[in-house]
Amino acid sequence: MKLIDSNIIIYSGAQEHSWLRGLFYEVNSFFSSISKIEVLGYHKIVEAQVIYFSEVFKLLKVLHVNFEVIDNAVSLRQQRNLTLGDSIIAATALLNDLTLITRNVDDFSHISGLNIENPFNEDR
Repeated sequence: MKLIDSNIIIYSGAQEHSWLRGLFYEVNSFFSSISKIEVLGYHKIVEAQVIYFSEVFKLLKVLHVNFEVIDNAVSLRQQRNLTLGDSIIAATALLNDLTLITRNVDDFSHISGLNIENPFNEDR
């Protein structure tokens, strides 16, 4: 079971990274609702990207931010400097026992118990 980080969704929109799109069709692939804000909330997003990313979000199962996620994200941020988005995404992965799929491994590597995979390190 996988939690797809925002950066993977963004990279998948580029033709040279289209191979990432296979992740979206796996049965147990999820995204945090915060990722929708991070991806679609970009101030320079163009209409074609809005259409593409909106379709990606329809393929994945959403995990909403709830009070348990918030409490865990607070704890993670108190331990180390994390962005709001990264703390929520990490907390979501931990609470749901999901492997976080991200290219930004260094942002999360200090979090105990968090399983991380970087698809860019794997053979395609």
